[in-house]
Amino acid sequence: MRPPVVRLAAACLAVVLLGGCGSSPSAPSGDDGGTAADGVFPVTVEHAFGSTTVPAEPTRVVSVGVTEQDTLLALGVVPVGVTEWYGDQPYATWPWAQDELGDAEPTVLSTAEGLQYEAVAALDPDLIVATNAGLDQESYDTLSAIAPVVAHTEQGYFEAWDVQTLAIGTALGKAEEAQEIVDDLHRQFAEAAAAHPEFAGVPAVFLQNAVYDGDLIAYQEGLSTAFLTDLGFTVPAAIDRFATEGQAYIPLEQASVLNEAEVLVWGTEGPADRAALESLEVYRSLTAVQGGHLAFTDGTLAGAIYFTSPLSLPYVLDELVPMLAEAVAGDPATIPS
Repeated sequence: MRPPVVRLAAACLAVVLLGGCGSSPSAPSGDDGGTAADGVFPVTVEHAFGSTTVPAEPTRVVSVGVTEQDTLLALGVVPVGVTEWYGDQPYATWPWAQDELGDAEPTVLSTAEGLQYEAVAALDPDLIVATNAGLDQESYDTLSAIAPVVAHTEQGYFEAWDVQTLAIGTALGKAEEAQEIVDDLHRQFAEAAAAHPEFAGVPAVFLQNAVYDGDLIAYQEGLSTAFLTDLGFTVPAAIDRFATEGQAYIPLEQASVLNEAEVLVWGTEGPADRAALESLEVYRSLTAVQGGHLAFTDGTLAGAIYFTSPLSLPYVLDELVPMLAEAVAGDPATIPS
């Protein structure tokens, strides 16, 4: 399954980085110019359209972006409305976040035909979270007429997860808790990198699960590959020349550029995806394939990588790091016959 176009158009902008494990952004400021203490209102959050002041603790939060439900749940807030991105998961909530959702049944919104303003208003929100909703001024103004809105700061879609977490945490009156989540996840990546020094400097490429219109779709260095670079891997710059809207569309006849990578990570959804790749002679000729330096995801792990959230990234670490260790070593079982 190919992630929807919102991912393809905006997710892998090279200027958006996950952030090094040794540093993380600071929480936005409170009204007094310092970091607001948890539970103290009003709070103000700066964003691309100015600033939003939240006068009191929100109790009815609606997420109109495609991944913010994870951040809200990580902060202990169950939204009354969430937005479906892809995957048809129960209440638009993937397995890594189901425990935090519990028995709640939020209304599921759709952006298939644009933001559902009337449906959002019907939920009577006191906070609208839209850090990953691709807002423009008009949509921001329309939502702001319903309730205070937390928007993105620079990137309308897939801004760095830690930037989103701190902005959302501040709006909820949980800035300190948000900072703890950010710091802890950076620590987890640092510990995983330290535990696997063999990852350091190894060139790796993350690709989608199939061939689309004669192209392999790879991800340049940026948010969509930070799960690799924060573990010590590098992303070959050679694929940058194939970039279109932030992703590298590599024609099959030029797939040899992937030989710049020692490890290939494929965002496969299931065994059929891998079988389809293995049927291609050009795939079988790649250096990493011949050496068994490969990692294949399932649908849930691929989704966790695409979500890049405070709840999905720990799942990525747990599931993918052992695969990456095998891929660096070379696994003969992955070599197609």
